[in-house]
Amino acid sequence: MPKHYLLYGSERYALAILRPLQAAIRARGDETAWFFDGPGAEDLADGERLLSVEEVRRWKPIAVLTPGNHLPHFFPGVKVEVFHGFDAGKPRHIYIRGFFDLYCTTGPRDTAQFQALADRLGHFAVSETGWPKLDPFMREIAGALPSVRTPPVILYHSTFSPSWSAAETLYEEVKRLSCDGRWRWIVTFHPKMNPETRAKYKALENEHLRFAEDDNILDLFGQADMMCSDTSSALSEFLLTGKPVVTFKNRRPGPQLIDIDRVEDFEPAIERALARPPELMQAIADFGAAIHPYRDGRSSERVLDAIDAFIAGGGRNRKPKPLNLWRKLKLRRRIGYWGPARAR
Repeated sequence: MPKHYLLYGSERYALAILRPLQAAIRARGDETAWFFDGPGAEDLADGERLLSVEEVRRWKPIAVLTPGNHLPHFFPGVKVEVFHGFDAGKPRHIYIRGFFDLYCTTGPRDTAQFQALADRLGHFAVSETGWPKLDPFMREIAGALPSVRTPPVILYHSTFSPSWSAAETLYEEVKRLSCDGRWRWIVTFHPKMNPETRAKYKALENEHLRFAEDDNILDLFGQADMMCSDTSSALSEFLLTGKPVVTFKNRRPGPQLIDIDRVEDFEPAIERALARPPELMQAIADFGAAIHPYRDGRSSERVLDAIDAFIAGGGRNRKPKPLNLWRKLKLRRRIGYWGPARAR
């Protein structure tokens, strides 16, 4: 009999993260359904089943998987966290919300932190699996690092937070450098970027600069030789390609980045990145191994194996999850469900 899995999202980004898991589940002959309590349901494709709360409870999934920080505690199944991205620099600040039975971590750096907490708190388990969102991407970039193109292509990406974004500060430099033809530019922003800033950059489009509105920034990584950014989690994903990143006033710089704090250093930093100095390339490789060493595109399968192992081991942790009454009340109000919280 096919196993049932529920994919839960409260933001549209959940689709790109969970769809590789959906593909892996279906490849095993099992079944998936989705539940959204935020934007994203309207983007489901034909054949992607969307359930109500009552239907979820009747469907009885063996596991509920989400990239978010919470999920409905009253749904049946093992509650599994697969994360919504990498932290933008040093090890992430961890919030243990008490909703999850199993955390599927992306690499050794996160695993060490979560395992230490699991050993102390006792109400969740940890399994290092890699990040499912990257499965198609890792298969795409398999092989040796390609040479720099002629002319080189620069991906410029900025976060939306006004205190972290360098988009306004670097606007004139991007404008100047995108006109001389030495380099080609692809510009893309976080969906929540200030509309006025977005419009300014979109107006720069010319034969050397393209403004991209792709939903999944991973689709752009293979088209670029390097990235320019500020403090964005996307730069960690880009570093997994093995290509350099120049940042402006990054909040957590490290040897894997070329970080600058003066506008006049922007052009020289790009030139250095495109030269790919050996010490920088080694630092990028070391960083990638710490946050996501898996290059095989099979992280989704490891997540499913981890769920199977957790259930085979009894499906319980050594301590019960905390009551979390206030957070659970807010979640019930958000979803509009006041029925019983059936134990799994």
